[in-house]
Amino acid sequence: MSDQPGNPGDPEEPNPFKGTPFEQLFGPGGFGGIGGLGNLGQGGAGGAGGFDLSQLFGQLQAMMQPYDGPLNWNAADDLARKTIAQESDPSPTDRDASRVADAVQLADHWLDAATEFSSGVSTTAAWSRAEWLVETRPVWKVLVEPVAATSVAGLSGALPEEVRAQAGPFIGIIGQAVGGMLAHQVGQGLGALAGEVLTASDIGLPLGAPGKAALVMSNVRAFAYGLNVSEDDVILYLALREAAHQRLFAHVPWLREHLIGAVTDYAQGLEINAQQIQERVQEQLRNIDPTNPAAMQGLLEGGLFDPPNSPAQAAALSRLEIALALVEGWVDEVVSQATEGRMPAATPLREAVRRRRAAGGPAEQTFAALVGLELRPRRLRDASTLWGGLRARAGSEARDGVWMHPDLLPTAADLDDPLSFRADATAVELSEDEFDEELRKLLDGGGSDESGGAADKPTEE
Repeated sequence: MSDQPGNPGDPEEPNPFKGTPFEQLFGPGGFGGIGGLGNLGQGGAGGAGGFDLSQLFGQLQAMMQPYDGPLNWNAADDLARKTIAQESDPSPTDRDASRVADAVQLADHWLDAATEFSSGVSTTAAWSRAEWLVETRPVWKVLVEPVAATSVAGLSGALPEEVRAQAGPFIGIIGQAVGGMLAHQVGQGLGALAGEVLTASDIGLPLGAPGKAALVMSNVRAFAYGLNVSEDDVILYLALREAAHQRLFAHVPWLREHLIGAVTDYAQGLEINAQQIQERVQEQLRNIDPTNPAAMQGLLEGGLFDPPNSPAQAAALSRLEIALALVEGWVDEVVSQATEGRMPAATPLREAVRRRRAAGGPAEQTFAALVGLELRPRRLRDASTLWGGLRARAGSEARDGVWMHPDLLPTAADLDDPLSFRADATAVELSEDEFDEELRKLLDGGGSDESGGAADKPTEE
């Protein structure tokens, strides 16, 4: 058959994937030395340098296993668990659970005087890192799957129409392989995050079950090490932040969907530039072994899915960044008010948490590796100043009342000048000296630069 026109074994036979991201993968030197797909249905080797269907499937099997949906969650979970297991992950003791429960109870008592929102905590828990992974997986699935679905569809869409028609079932196979590679990234990211996250609401998104206030005890102890404050104070301060998050999400019913919806809207607005992908993949495939799953993973890590933001993505990203800053700023301000005069250690702990949030971590890296989306409240200090200024002028009821509807939330322009937000709001009478004192408290350790400014000043207990 080698002398017949269109035989895949003919070195002159054009590669039907020429000019696409898969030209090198399905050309000479790729899987089985594929030169074409003419004998796809025959299942033969096609002679020297011809098409070997069994070899192709054997290579692809190394990158994926059968799964449903756009992402191989079994693979992601397995890799996350292996990442967690690289370090000691002891199960919390009954004493740990009691310490968390007692700390949350005291935190709720203090918060009653700081906010109009009543307690949102129904249960408490002390988690191991592995337990955090299990408990938060349902929300991560909602957050990540739109990103994976858009990425897989975008890669398939990079093929010209005639190539998609010729490729037939290989489009689905390639999509499954891409979903497997994406699962590798997600698993690594979640495993790394499990090694750092302190509470169920630590990154500003409601990752755990509603009303469940939880602390990851191994990470709490690691965070407390070297802070020069007692472990009990660290647990109490983190319980205050967790309980404040729970109050906000419990009493602002639209907020959970507002945050998660911004992430999914960002993913759905992802626009894959076919030409950009083709050029990038062709360049990278010249230097890698396509039969090596680790090398194929490098395609994604090299920025395969890193196109410029579309207008829809830019709008969703702006909405998410502002909302995260407002949530974290509100929690920061309310906890500061609740601990004033009660907890001297709150001042250095507040600054330590601020610096930690400003520096970012695996949560940001997970999303950034996929589509460039970060979950960092870049303007936490501005938001905290805005909420505190409103409380100083009009009281906590006016501050908390802003959460009644998303249209009432401060904008990016309001964060640019936080003390001017609702400057005419007056619900309480303060003397000039009292207002100055409140303002001084707000600005103590404030400023909009998350990586410098007041954050670089040492704090004293």
